[in-house]
Amino acid sequence: MATFFGEVLSVYSRAVEEEEDEEDENEEDKQIRRELEEKREVRLLWNPDLTASLKSGDKLPCSDLIIAVGLNAASFMSVYVLSSAKWDRVGHASVWNERSRAISSEDSPCIFYRHKDNPSVLICLVTGYIAEDQQFQWTEKVFDSLQQRQLSVTVLSDSFVAEYKTADYVCRGSAPFLRSLHTSGFSDQPVCHSLEQPNILTGLPAAVLNHCQVHRIAAVVYQCYSDVIGPDSISMETFKPALTKLGRSIQLVSSPNTDILRKVAKTTDIQSNLYI
Repeated sequence: MATFFGEVLSVYSRAVEEEEDEEDENEEDKQIRRELEEKREVRLLWNPDLTASLKSGDKLPCSDLIIAVGLNAASFMSVYVLSSAKWDRVGHASVWNERSRAISSEDSPCIFYRHKDNPSVLICLVTGYIAEDQQFQWTEKVFDSLQQRQLSVTVLSDSFVAEYKTADYVCRGSAPFLRSLHTSGFSDQPVCHSLEQPNILTGLPAAVLNHCQVHRIAAVVYQCYSDVIGPDSISMETFKPALTKLGRSIQLVSSPNTDILRKVAKTTDIQSNLYI
């Protein structure tokens, strides 16, 4: 291979090098790798009734799935939806990675709730870290548990406004604000502007949207860009329009409990992440 200056460099096969590395790996190293892969496997743990139904081959009925990813999104759902006491906790995900060491259901970074009066409506709160190598299997396992006929998916997600790329600095100053992306099967009108290029979705919301696009599921992601670190009431309220489209499936609490709001949001010592 010739360089810009005319120097000739030897070229070797990367595949051969990787093959030699695999041959050099002893049985102990292979066992450690297998144990690590097994430990990082995402496991969904449902309540006994749902577990029995899934084992019998039935899928969980689901017309609306709302996934809240991030502290502001999850806090918004906790304050304005789940506080109505019309929801049952029906399962959680066991996730182990470099930033998540959950050892019990209470520590789980992912919890599922089902509406008591309308069991086909499910909510998933994701407050912890789902690693890149776990996002695909998380998505596959969640959707494999659900009936996907006429399924509608809404994802609420957090992001720092410093990550938002735009030449309009006035827009940055108007944070928090919503942007949306949806699958081709989503026929409704989003409640905000679409996410402009070159901005992209990453993490679990991107994995969910990609899965829904491939399997022709109607899905929309609403991403809130905020300039505040941690959950705050203003950023949480930005998600309100995103759930108005769900109509009777989701009813927002008009006057949230101040004690619950105080637990999830700090209204003092708010810091900006614009210059971090």
